[in-house]
Amino acid sequence: MDEFELYLRAHTHLDNGDMDQIRSLAIPKTLRRNEFLLHEGEICRYKIFISKGLLRTFGTAADGSEHILQFAPEHSWTLDVESYDRQQPARYNIAAIENSEVLLWPKADFDKLLATIPSLQSFAQQLISRNIYNSGRRILTALSATPEEKYQEFIHSSPDLLARLPLHMIAAYLGISIKTLTRIRQAQLRR
Repeated sequence: MDEFELYLRAHTHLDNGDMDQIRSLAIPKTLRRNEFLLHEGEICRYKIFISKGLLRTFGTAADGSEHILQFAPEHSWTLDVESYDRQQPARYNIAAIENSEVLLWPKADFDKLLATIPSLQSFAQQLISRNIYNSGRRILTALSATPEEKYQEFIHSSPDLLARLPLHMIAAYLGISIKTLTRIRQAQLRR
């Protein structure tokens, strides 16, 4: 819980009482590598904070291939937004890429926290705005950038993830084949 408290104190102005209330409703969970936190078709019932490790949110196509929407490293939040907000079956899976430690808040509890702690509500709105901005940027890149530009954008925006992710996951995130990604990386090494 210490990592989470440091994170929140760095981004909000919560007093000790608010922090205690938030911590008291958190459910710690340890995930092993490749363990699922949410399967497609289940209801996303928790707001998820990653204290340690790395998770991915992804969909699976009819042919079994993965399409990765998001990587969530430590000190980030994740969930299937539509499933969580509407309490309907999830369209995506959430799974650990590395052994991970997360904190979970049931929706009713987190909604209560947002209603009673104004600075947490304000911080949540900032996160939502940032996610909307990042999603728009990612969509524009996916639609208009070349594979090389997509990879360069990934290197620029997430340099710390490069060594932690297998190539097939980076390719699935960028929407390119592993063969294309390998070619791009080899061309960069020759430069």
